[in-house]
Amino acid sequence: MLNFQPPGFIQKALPTNLGVMAYYTPSNGSDSSEDRPPLVFLHSLGGGSSAYEWSQVYAAFGVTHRVIAPDLIGWGQSTHPARAYCVEDYFSTITQLLEAIAEPPVLVAATSLTAGVVIRLAGQRPDLFKALFLVSPSGNSDFGRDYRASLPALLASTPGIDRLLYKVGAANELAVRSFLSTFLFADSRRITPNMVQAYLTCTQQRNAEYAALASLNGAISFDLSRYLGQLQTPTTFVLGAGSRFSAPAMVKRLASLNPQAVQQVIEIPDAGVLPHVEHPAVVVGLLRQFLAAHSET
Repeated sequence: MLNFQPPGFIQKALPTNLGVMAYYTPSNGSDSSEDRPPLVFLHSLGGGSSAYEWSQVYAAFGVTHRVIAPDLIGWGQSTHPARAYCVEDYFSTITQLLEAIAEPPVLVAATSLTAGVVIRLAGQRPDLFKALFLVSPSGNSDFGRDYRASLPALLASTPGIDRLLYKVGAANELAVRSFLSTFLFADSRRITPNMVQAYLTCTQQRNAEYAALASLNGAISFDLSRYLGQLQTPTTFVLGAGSRFSAPAMVKRLASLNPQAVQQVIEIPDAGVLPHVEHPAVVVGLLRQFLAAHSET
């Protein structure tokens, strides 16, 4: 697999109950990175996702923080077990990552469905989290909408069709370019060849379809509105004004369910569901402000 980590970062490995989780962290220089406060970046759960998604942002914090940016199990360079993935798999492996590597409570940045999973996990284990920086959080079935009844979910749940759907609709360059331009980016002119190659390489890993199809068929979808009230961790929501997946109105409605925990909602103009990929410098600035607000006094 090609290496898409930024300069100054190395890949390490963490054994989990589902396999080996690869993660990226600053390489040790003259000053040990172990002395820096941990900052964890968790990528989304769409076809081709990996820690690359956050790489243009986490690279800016390698000097000040002990960055931990994993490829979640089933994604990127981590183990890809052939299994029916469920929400509990992500609860378990994210918890193992935080407890083994990050020394909770931890500052965490997460995206989309993974951000929804983190909200639920924080409700169950508030001791793990110090503050949350969540981009386009969603459960995919929010406010009673049953994503599993949608046509893409039904097709992705049909044996035989599911694998063909993945091969034709995700695991080739044309499909990756179409997915990025149609669904993820507000402006397709910002898509670079390196982005396409990073996503394409991840879609073509052996057994990569298992985790991707679990996201597409609704196996890990849920109604996030049912869990917002349990959140106690100080949280910031960030969203792209042009998002086609997590609609801005939906994200704001979720935030309104718990204003005590969701203390700030920031909308980035001319951005899709992944503003940290489209406008990394903007998100770096927002994250710096977030970290300053939640740093140790």
